[in-house]
Amino acid sequence: NDVLSYMSKAPIHRSFHHNNLTFGLLYAFHENFILPLSHDEVVHGKGSLIGKMPGDDWQKFANLRLLFGYMYGHPGKKLLFMGAELAQWGEWNADASLDWHLLEYPQHRGIWQWLRDLNQMLQAEPALYERDFEHEGFRWVDCFDAAASVVSFLRFGAEDSPPVLCVCNFTPVPRTDYRIGVPLDGYWEELLNSDATVYGGSGLGNMGGVLADDTPAHDLPFSLSLTLPPLATVFFRLGSL
Repeated sequence: NDVLSYMSKAPIHRSFHHNNLTFGLLYAFHENFILPLSHDEVVHGKGSLIGKMPGDDWQKFANLRLLFGYMYGHPGKKLLFMGAELAQWGEWNADASLDWHLLEYPQHRGIWQWLRDLNQMLQAEPALYERDFEHEGFRWVDCFDAAASVVSFLRFGAEDSPPVLCVCNFTPVPRTDYRIGVPLDGYWEELLNSDATVYGGSGLGNMGGVLADDTPAHDLPFSLSLTLPPLATVFFRLGSL
């Protein structure tokens, strides 16, 4: 509810509600949590998920991709109610079929493909599930940049699993040379970018990955100089060139 409340606000106002975005991590490891975007959020006049998103149509779809990206990076098991993967405009109707015809439209199909790729990444990257309910499986890189409405965090699996970095830009302002601390030197591959054109985005990104340099940042020994696309989630994994 906190995150949906945050996402429903125009980006210009989000900096004043930054704690709604980060509050869940205060108690995330006290119980085994499911992260539901549930039936209850899309009925009884509450509107559909895409309908809750602010801005013009492009920004609505970008915001929805951003929300799903943040959800998949966040610790906890995921639960998505039927129809959300199609970005249905109408709220849930138990007496009608899902709006499958929306997949004929590129923006809706982009949402479907983004969720498909998020699910495949979740299966492929042990850092995103092996230590879902342990403090050691999560580390904020920066949860305090309310002015830019950017959050960044690391996910860790077992010792032999490469860490995954998740960075979310909750404004429509692209950010270049945005420095993010990382714990290890090397090449950080861009795994997924919700602003990729295949999903309906603008195509801004990091050309496949970024080499860390020895500039410390965020109490970490190395850092990346990143391009953050507008209203987007970007995932990186420590890999090889």
